[in-house]
Amino acid sequence: MNRQDAHKDSDTARKPCPEGRLSSPTKDRGGRPVVDVTTYIPYFLSSVNNSLSRGASQFYLEHFGIGIVEWRVVSMLAIEPRIPASRICEVVALDKGATSRALMRLHELGYLSFEAHEPDPRKKIWWLNENGDRLHDRILQVALERERQLIRDADPDDLEAFLRVMRIMRRNVDKISTASLQDALDATDGD
Repeated sequence: MNRQDAHKDSDTARKPCPEGRLSSPTKDRGGRPVVDVTTYIPYFLSSVNNSLSRGASQFYLEHFGIGIVEWRVVSMLAIEPRIPASRICEVVALDKGATSRALMRLHELGYLSFEAHEPDPRKKIWWLNENGDRLHDRILQVALERERQLIRDADPDDLEAFLRVMRIMRRNVDKISTASLQDALDATDGD
């Protein structure tokens, strides 16, 4: 039996999260709960993402003349060529303004081509041209090295478990309802 199977067997009676969570996202401070930055998941996601993005953006700007937002657009267009900006926003979770600015900058730098369809010329279909493909291939090597350094010393089974949980959380982000958040807010009104 491998480690992962043993872990599953020991957890069969445990409820899934959030009810079955082992750690608490809060700690007591002066008789009231406050966020515990050592266990509050949004903190870790933001902290890791912000640090990674800041470092990548600085390096990419210095060596390739584009920042992290442009890299995300380039990467998405390599994955799915000939797509509208709305598809980039949907998959990469960028806002429309940032996506539009990145597309314009990449086009001005000579990395993208597009075609505009009638009757709305604003709905352009974008793709990487040859220069864009070369840029993608160069940055990809750096991005993959950054990932290799990020996961250094992680147990392979733990990494795969982490990726499974991240996929679940990514799906759940889209399911967070305003109604449930309003209920949580309303519950504090009586205090």
